[in-house]
Amino acid sequence: MMKFSISSTFKEFIQSQKFSGILLICCTVISLLIANSSWSNEYLEIWHSNLGFNLSDSQFTVEHLINDGLMAMFFLLVGLEIKREIVAGELSTFQKASIPVAAALGGMIIPALIYTIFNNGTNTSSGWGIPMATDIAFAIGVLSLLGNRVPDSLKVLLTALAVVDDLGAVIVIALFYSSGISLMYLSISAGIFILLLILNKYQVKSLYAYLLPGILLWYCMYCSGVHSTIAGVLLAMTIPYDSKNETSSLLYLEHRLHTPVNYFIMPLFALANTAIIIPSGLISQVFSHESLGIVFGLMFGKPIGIISFILISIILKLGKLPEGISMKQIIGLGFLGGIGFTMSIFISLLAFSDAEYVLNAKLAVLIASCLSGIIGFVVLKRFSYDKNSS
Repeated sequence: MMKFSISSTFKEFIQSQKFSGILLICCTVISLLIANSSWSNEYLEIWHSNLGFNLSDSQFTVEHLINDGLMAMFFLLVGLEIKREIVAGELSTFQKASIPVAAALGGMIIPALIYTIFNNGTNTSSGWGIPMATDIAFAIGVLSLLGNRVPDSLKVLLTALAVVDDLGAVIVIALFYSSGISLMYLSISAGIFILLLILNKYQVKSLYAYLLPGILLWYCMYCSGVHSTIAGVLLAMTIPYDSKNETSSLLYLEHRLHTPVNYFIMPLFALANTAIIIPSGLISQVFSHESLGIVFGLMFGKPIGIISFILISIILKLGKLPEGISMKQIIGLGFLGGIGFTMSIFISLLAFSDAEYVLNAKLAVLIASCLSGIIGFVVLKRFSYDKNSS
């Protein structure tokens, strides 16, 4: 077994995700209840309200503000976490990164293949990216319910896996879910990004020097056709980080973003995007090709991909499981990886323009995420006593 130590930064990150995951569950339940109550019309009108101005020749609604604007801050935080873990964290060496990277790759490839099997040649074939995602807040929230019965090393492995998964989702969004590319705005975005890299190279420490051009980067990305939230990740890659300095710009910004992202932006995203009116023909919609691809992809593709790729990595001696983790617990971890929620719903909004397909996707994501969370919790609870078994 590989020796394992958990950093204070990772502990703080895991702690911040615990209540956030529970809060997301509460917001989802509240949103579903209101959307299917007598207040449904008024509730839906809130999210579709026009803010009174246009961006890139389209009306900007409250829903757009959340999904295209505020979620850029979520992706900025994701980018900061990715950079920190690559530079000096759980992804900083091949030995550390091999297992979570292998797990994340398996957890993306197998679900996408399963979805494609169900939807190849149909109008919903573009949704293959939906079951690839893992919602880190939800997954950590479920894991936290087990308290000290699971080792810290398992929490860190799940977090590292989700960080790599997020990076994969960002790449998928940038490459496959962007349309109508404007070369002019894309070129300006590239120029701004190069400027930010130069600032980093010359060790400019002021966050304002990065955040102000970052706002312009977001606007140009929005107008370019590449999804604007990618600007958050690109900006994060340029923020200065010194792993030996607790007051480095990256750590300071990451710390400041945790509260608004976890306790305001993500709950707001959940409220806006799970305002789903459950149709009378729910059963038939759940058994559509699209829904089955998502449910089977998340519920079975995720654990199969995560577990099999970890086993392959161990057999090929590319990495070792962290100390204190058994293969039985990896099964539970695999099912927790099937909690897609935030990123899966986000990708479904990009994958489909048809409202019915989006609704089916959201319902399937909710069903699969709930079932995956329950199964993962039960499995980990069953095997958390036997920490040294293999």
